[in-house]
Amino acid sequence: MKTKLRFILLLITGFASACQEPPEPQPFTEKDRAAIVREVETMFNNYFQAIKKNGLTAEFTYLDASDDFFWVPPAYTSALSYDSVRTILLENASAFRRIDYQWENVRINPLSPELAAYTGIVSGTLLDTTGTSTQLRMTESGVVIRRLDGWKILCGQSAHLPLTE
Repeated sequence: MKTKLRFILLLITGFASACQEPPEPQPFTEKDRAAIVREVETMFNNYFQAIKKNGLTAEFTYLDASDDFFWVPPAYTSALSYDSVRTILLENASAFRRIDYQWENVRINPLSPELAAYTGIVSGTLLDTTGTSTQLRMTESGVVIRRLDGWKILCGQSAHLPLTE
């Protein structure tokens, strides 16, 4: 009887605690937001440096390999999955000797401790294996996500812009 009564009390306690309000989320302060902006800026700087040093395949470290990932490249009318982007990068990696990207400007908007939206203009120079140099400018926007191993690009899109003089 004691065991049965103890089980009923545990069951009632479990139901009571399950019906309680969830704990209040921790406040998302301006200090938190500023730290996220710095972290994401650092991630993008490292991303561009890795591409410059190691080529297109360096992108894999910075792309979120989850099923939630998608990207809409310039001139595409629909989003590509991580696997599709990976295939394209692998197929084209050997065509370039050097790729040098930098932000002309970027705005990072923390949405939560784990997500931040970004938008900006990227300019760059691509040097292919024939020695041909190509300048480019793109507008890019997307969302980055904090994973255990750092910030990753979760989704976004880019479009070509005219070159500035």
